[in-house]
Amino acid sequence: MSGALVEALSGDGDLADVMEIDRVSFSSPWTPEMYRAEQQNPGVSSIVVLRIPECRVAGYCSYWFVVDEIHVNNVAVRPEYRRRGLGTRLVERVLEDGRRRGAVRVLLEVRSANLAARQLYEQMGFTVLGVRRAYYREPVDDALMLSRDIQNLESNPNA
Repeated sequence: MSGALVEALSGDGDLADVMEIDRVSFSSPWTPEMYRAEQQNPGVSSIVVLRIPECRVAGYCSYWFVVDEIHVNNVAVRPEYRRRGLGTRLVERVLEDGRRRGAVRVLLEVRSANLAARQLYEQMGFTVLGVRRAYYREPVDDALMLSRDIQNLESNPNA
């Protein structure tokens, strides 16, 4: 999407927007305390927000950098802005950050029933490592564990 900018979370206003996106996107959204804990661990934890001209925070991604891996915790886009490539833009930023910091792969879990997210990750070159049975609650669902190598990134890993 033209005019989209991904940058580090900045201030309480951004955090309030992130928590609102969580509330409308996930059955078990993170609490303010969980986000504060993330902000207190800047060497490991990162939160980036996606800004577009019509919305100050249209989406976000929280992730950890641990040793030589990136672990994506949450990716979400406001419902009215989904299916416009914004989730892809967020994940691409995480991949770029991981590569720049020397990570060799990125890991994440996704609900098996979340077909839109699964399609996005598949198009970005992620593969299934395994399944965590009944990992999610409300509703109960399996988690697919996905991985992608991130060194030698190309704009389209399936080309």
